[in-house]
Amino acid sequence: MTIKVKAIIGSTSSTSYNLKVVESMRSRYADRLEITPVFINALEPFSIDAENNPSEDVLDFKKDVADSDAVLFAVPEYNFSIPGQLKNAIDWMSRGELVLNNKPTFIVGASMGALGSVRAQQHLREILSNPNLAPAILPQNEVYIGAVHEKLDDAGNLTDEATLAFLDIVVDNFIKFYEKEKAAAAAN
Repeated sequence: MTIKVKAIIGSTSSTSYNLKVVESMRSRYADRLEITPVFINALEPFSIDAENNPSEDVLDFKKDVADSDAVLFAVPEYNFSIPGQLKNAIDWMSRGELVLNNKPTFIVGASMGALGSVRAQQHLREILSNPNLAPAILPQNEVYIGAVHEKLDDAGNLTDEATLAFLDIVVDNFIKFYEKEKAAAAAN
């Protein structure tokens, strides 16, 4: 059984390092995770005025997230926090159909800096604690990929052995966490 994972790409850059990490994960774990990138570039700005009549892009985005077994956030760090477009996407998920509620979720983040999106991930976890979002987040498996530009080959594949070994552990832990969450949900 493969777990259908929608990977929300937190960057809108066409050369996103976080997308490259997700693509590397997609290839490496294809036998266990069916990872599909979800892009947030075209989402209209969230507004109470548009909340009850969102654009097709917003409806498609929420449907894409809802139609998954699990979610992976791939988050860069902009000015010590998450990118504005990612916050906008999260705002849309917190209204109407609550597509993240209880959804097994894990987070990765990469940056050229040494800390690999630590602050952004801290903010993301705080935002996701909102009861209108409330995904089931894999605990104690933070993935901060610093100096990511030095860990990719010319084709954009993640090649750093230590990073890959750590991701192997996190993915194994996530699969166990996912199975436990699904068993608990089935029991209720």
